Amino acid sequence: MRIEAVSEPGDPEVPNEDYASVALPATGRGGALVVLDGVTPPPDGTGCEHDVPWYVARLGGALLELSGSRRYMTLTQCLSSAIERTASAHGPRCDLSHRRTPQATVVLARWDEAVVEHLVLSDSALLVEDPDGAVTPVLDTRLDRLRPAARALPPGERVAHLEGLRNVEGGFFTAAADPAVAERAVTGRLPRARVRALAALSDGATRWAETFRLGDWGALMTVLRTEGPRSLVARVRAAEAADRAGTAHPRGKTHDDATAVLVEL
Repeated sequence: MRIEAVSEPGDPEVPNEDYASVALPATGRGGALVVLDGVTPPPDGTGCEHDVPWYVARLGGALLELSGSRRYMTLTQCLSSAIERTASAHGPRCDLSHRRTPQATVVLARWDEAVVEHLVLSDSALLVEDPDGAVTPVLDTRLDRLRPAARALPPGERVAHLEGLRNVEGGFFTAAADPAVAERAVTGRLPRARVRALAALSDGATRWAETFRLGDWGALMTVLRTEGPRSLVARVRAAEAADRAGTAHPRGKTHDDATAVLVEL
């Protein structure tokens, strides 16, 4: 088994709000991976005394422990329990009802000798490569479906419009403080024999395909396989630097935290 990972902040002076981890058991052929992309808070705060890196470290650690050691729980149950556990770690001065309470997107995968399971919530991505080399993206596309209507609004209204659709019916969902959001995740199971490799990516890394259009998902997986995750992120950084103002490739930030994990089963 080959496992490679990289997580790089968009700004070296600002803490990385992504999280990545992989667990392998002492025996057997099983394992689990977690990638989280913390949601950058607005200037007026989140109503919480904890920052986003604190949140993703707590949630990510709980997800890895639950998915790796409690095989009887579904990934949906693991996410629900991890959110509940993280919420209970907040203090009395944390307003968990605040719309921007610390939160994150989620990619979670688990495998054993027979099955590969996956869960995706919000706009990070999981790529699944089959034995013939075909790559299938597992995506939660709800936010993408909402963005065209937001772009039609005046610039000052776009962010507020999307904020109003966060974690509400008809909108899009991220892991925050409500365990029930786990039921909104995209989930699935495949026979292990049908999976050769997995790649988990925060949206800072998926920019290679989705923002800069440097290739499709299959080409992105080829870069990961042949050059490794660090090279993929370096390619994204080069593309960002070449269009620093976002003129050719509009985006919310010039540089974003970027995380990529490759697992060859």
